[in-house]
Amino acid sequence: MKKIYILLVSISLMAFASCSNDILDKLPKDSLVEETAFTSSQNFETFSWGFYTVFEGYNLGKFDEEFKGDLMLQSNGSQGNAWLWQRITVPTASGLWNDSYKNIRTINIMLRNVDNGSLSLSDRNHWEGVGLFFRAYNYINLLKEYGEVPWITKVLNDESEELLAPRTPRDELTKNILNDLLRAEEIIRVDTDNTIDQDVVRALISRFGLFEGTWRKYHGLGNSETYLQESMNASSKLIEKNPELMPNYDLVFNSESLLNQPGILLYKDYVTAEVTQIVTSRHRNSAGNWDLTKKGVDKYLCLDGQTRWTSPLFDGDKNPYDEFRNRDRRLYVTTTVPYKVVADNNSSNWSYDPDPKYREYLDFMDNFSDPKHKAGPNSNWNGFIVKTEPHFRLFNVGQGFNVTYTGYRSHKYYNQLNTGIQNQDVADAPIFRMGEVLVNHAEVAYELGQFTQSVADVTINKLRERGEVAPLNLGNIAEDPTKDSDVNAVLWEIRRERAVELMMEGFRPDDIRRWKKFVEYGSKEKLGRWVDN
Repeated sequence: MKKIYILLVSISLMAFASCSNDILDKLPKDSLVEETAFTSSQNFETFSWGFYTVFEGYNLGKFDEEFKGDLMLQSNGSQGNAWLWQRITVPTASGLWNDSYKNIRTINIMLRNVDNGSLSLSDRNHWEGVGLFFRAYNYINLLKEYGEVPWITKVLNDESEELLAPRTPRDELTKNILNDLLRAEEIIRVDTDNTIDQDVVRALISRFGLFEGTWRKYHGLGNSETYLQESMNASSKLIEKNPELMPNYDLVFNSESLLNQPGILLYKDYVTAEVTQIVTSRHRNSAGNWDLTKKGVDKYLCLDGQTRWTSPLFDGDKNPYDEFRNRDRRLYVTTTVPYKVVADNNSSNWSYDPDPKYREYLDFMDNFSDPKHKAGPNSNWNGFIVKTEPHFRLFNVGQGFNVTYTGYRSHKYYNQLNTGIQNQDVADAPIFRMGEVLVNHAEVAYELGQFTQSVADVTINKLRERGEVAPLNLGNIAEDPTKDSDVNAVLWEIRRERAVELMMEGFRPDDIRRWKKFVEYGSKEKLGRWVDN
């Protein structure tokens, strides 16, 4: 029986092979392959959704990056940067490398099909633009990590010589990235509904041009002006088209929906029970461990636009109540304000402390915010009231949650939209926003020798206005004893504004690297607030 079975199979295979080759060439009807996946604009749209996973949104790794910089500290007693102190073991594999090249391969598959004749010219241009944007975005991530990597623009197979290609020189790599973005800007749709469009492409040109231009300038690589000018061009167009910002800085990061909000160019939409994040919960449990340093807090100006060292409004920093008085309102969003209330350890009930001095900022925050955000005493994810702020890890008064190591606990992503449920947070995450574009524009204008009072007014001063801080006057810049002697006073103020506006958004480590200040700034001891025992 066994021999007969083999014979019958052999005869069947021979008969099948003798039939027309068309049978073998038929495409599957129950699954998509490349030949059937790109037959309409809707197909391209569906395929492109997979590209958006490259945006981190409210991902913990993005915020952990900040500890590599100089303005934040992980609140567990650890000190020192692993790169600076040579505690890094070079891995045999890299998730960033593997994921980026997987993404690039998928993008190149789509780009290979945009000219297959199934699309109108408008649709073909748009989907090509989307593909070029995401290819550039992935390569920018690789560039920042490795400096030089192979530039691949076609779909490889097992026999492709490019599998063993050397690294593409930085000059060629960055030129290719910029060309992809400029082509995308030219052909992509102008306005779409929270997807990649011309404004988003320009926002990435603004970011990348500043990064590469200043990296080249401060690391002596040459040709910085090309990238700086493209950043300037893109940010200028965005400022003209998007003149308004969300008036409430806190709501940029703690809104249930960022749909159609001014100044929000692209955001990640989180939805209850469908797509959630855990960053807010990290502000409301014992696992967050994110603190600002004293250096970070000192970046925030007083309301008169002066530094804490020069302003008559500054009341001193030996007492937390004095230190927070009359400061840039973004400080109250980014770290916890001081207070003391009467409450049990595990209770949502509280009352004011008999001493009225402890409610100064509770009263202020009641007017400044609302019960779903920063108003009232802080609470953990379960609604248990934190009795005192600053709430030190070493002196936690019986409450092990919502603690701080430096005395400046991070508060930027704290909200009470979802109390009673942990790790299912729903505040939307801005991906590209005009706040970043404005500080990009200010810095690149300075680097090109074009920073004037009028530029300051449409960039730095729009952001200061939102923090209720007096405008920057280029003719009257206050002295700052902490200013780096290598940095011009105007540039120092631009960099200060960038640090404040983008605090805890993952930019600072790359900023001090591109300024060639990573070792100098990052190697200094990180300090917390004054504590008077």
